Amino acid sequence: MVYKKIMEFAAELLFPSRCVICEEILPQQMEHPVRESCICASCRKKIYPVGEHFCMRCGKPLGRHGQQKEYCSDCRSKKHEFVQGRGVYIYRGEMIKSMYRFKYSNCRVYAKTYAQEAVRRHGRWLEQIGVEAILPVPLHKKREQTRGYNQAKLLADEIGKLTGIPVIADLLVRTAKTVPQKQLNDEERKNNLKNAFKLSKNSVQLEKVLLVDDIYTTGSTVDAAARTLKDAGIRQIYVLCFCIGEEYSD
Repeated sequence: MVYKKIMEFAAELLFPSRCVICEEILPQQMEHPVRESCICASCRKKIYPVGEHFCMRCGKPLGRHGQQKEYCSDCRSKKHEFVQGRGVYIYRGEMIKSMYRFKYSNCRVYAKTYAQEAVRRHGRWLEQIGVEAILPVPLHKKREQTRGYNQAKLLADEIGKLTGIPVIADLLVRTAKTVPQKQLNDEERKNNLKNAFKLSKNSVQLEKVLLVDDIYTTGSTVDAAARTLKDAGIRQIYVLCFCIGEEYSD
């Protein structure tokens, strides 16, 4: 045990942990060589966790009058394919920059901290819903080859390690190389994702699963993925995204 702690501390000296928000080196602590979360105290003041007033369908924050509403304006106007969703942080400010590095700058190590934050905030909810498996939202194989990884899978794998829920990364497959959703409006997003997913197996022995993705805005991506899962007989699909847009995000 002592040897293990010494090796962990040595690794910390050679490869110091950095804050996933500002990228500054975090202070070293001999008694806690393996950190619980790589977000410095200063940056915690610059990011915005989803508060207690959020949409009971998608998990989007409801703002200052949230206590007077049950659903966001988006969920009041359309039906989603999933039962319920949760977000961890609002997709705003410094968190946008962090997520960009995670997705496009090979900052794969961020997944561990993101997962720790997700489980810390929504671990009880995960226990309550009792999903049988975690499914990451897939990238098209060509996009994943270009990027080198699927950020949703990295996040799902880390959440699986923390919760003990099995991760099935190859069940849901992205068959269409779609245009990036951020370039489209709501209607274009829906059309862009028609027939974008399929299952790798004809028979699925699951009834309740958790879809994991990095960012939720309108829900078009997870709706398309959930629709494919429902068509295969999976009755209940829940969603967990690390970042989530505000109520009036596109």
